Amino acid sequence: MSNEKIVEYLQRALKMELSAAHQYQLHAHTLDDWGLTKLAAQMREEMTEELGHSDMFIERLMFLKAAPDMGFDATPKKAETLPAMFKADLADEEEAIDYYTKAAQHAAEIGDIGTRTLFEKIVLDEEGHKSWLELQLDLIERLGEKTYSSKLVSFGHDEDD
Repeated sequence: MSNEKIVEYLQRALKMELSAAHQYQLHAHTLDDWGLTKLAAQMREEMTEELGHSDMFIERLMFLKAAPDMGFDATPKKAETLPAMFKADLADEEEAIDYYTKAAQHAAEIGDIGTRTLFEKIVLDEEGHKSWLELQLDLIERLGEKTYSSKLVSFGHDEDD
């Protein structure tokens, strides 16, 4: 069922998801530092989802009797502005969508339905992330960064702030 190319796709996908999870973790801390605690909480949710994706890739690699490589595809980088943060994440999501689509197509060609289905499921999640990021960039453009940011600050423990 599996071949070296499938394992290669899965190994890089695992590294991409680990990189994404830790990038979102860094974003969460950066946003907390900027006082944008509501957006920081969203980034922590994204981090958890990316870790879930990495779990699925690990599980598939082990099913295929391959040893998961737990490295990073790219080193997380601290953003200097919200637009820069969202644009970098958008580029990463687009790269993942393209890569996972190719991986799913290859898996389909060799009859590996399990791997194909896994990549297709995660592509759909990544498309959701892409859509959310595009919306945030559109909102910043329409509202301005200050107005956009003002809705993401919390003042204490009251969520209605």
